[in-house]
Amino acid sequence: MPLEKALITNTDTGENVEVLFNPQEYTVNKDNNFAQMVVPGLRSPLLQFVHGNMQTLELELLVDSYEAHQINGKTVNQAGEDVRGLTTKITGLLDINADTHAPPVLLFTWGSLSFTCVLARASQKFIMFRPDGVPVRARLTVTFNEFTNADTEAKEIKRQTADYSKTYTVHEGETLSGIAAKVYRNAATWRPIALRNQIANPRELSAGRRLLVPMLPYQDPETGEVIG
Repeated sequence: MPLEKALITNTDTGENVEVLFNPQEYTVNKDNNFAQMVVPGLRSPLLQFVHGNMQTLELELLVDSYEAHQINGKTVNQAGEDVRGLTTKITGLLDINADTHAPPVLLFTWGSLSFTCVLARASQKFIMFRPDGVPVRARLTVTFNEFTNADTEAKEIKRQTADYSKTYTVHEGETLSGIAAKVYRNAATWRPIALRNQIANPRELSAGRRLLVPMLPYQDPETGEVIG
């Protein structure tokens, strides 16, 4: 079986950049941001999810022009050529596309790894030279940032409002405490729903009304009280 090469595809142009030597390892990073809400009297602050950070892919690529190389029967370089002719095929993916006014969206694939991304950072370290000082080998340390457009994100998360509140349609005979028991698993936490929907009298709840159900803990916008 032939060795499968890692491939970087420029989705703007359809052009492919095959790496000469597969990386020995790669690192995938992902983390979330949480806000701390300090409430007097509690031994530790409450945590509330704010947003997820982008996933990143970090790896090192070896680029060599000291010897001639072929990929799929096509000559990539002549022996002894300036290696920068090869490194610019990768670092050039940082350049801004004149049509989109942004760097191109890329697809990095290798084996089961498929990562839609943009090239965020590329560091070149030249490690071998001809007698005249022209570099013929380099290591590229690259960082790719996950690319997700707004439409895809909205479909994956299935948000219903910009502040991440859910919607709930009131059925005949339902009460705020009963709704709280359904959505929060706690009937006593009905007040955030009343405050968010400006319901002065919880008994006046008509069937068919659409309520916004906020995330807990919820902070009263008027008093600053944290509930839930």
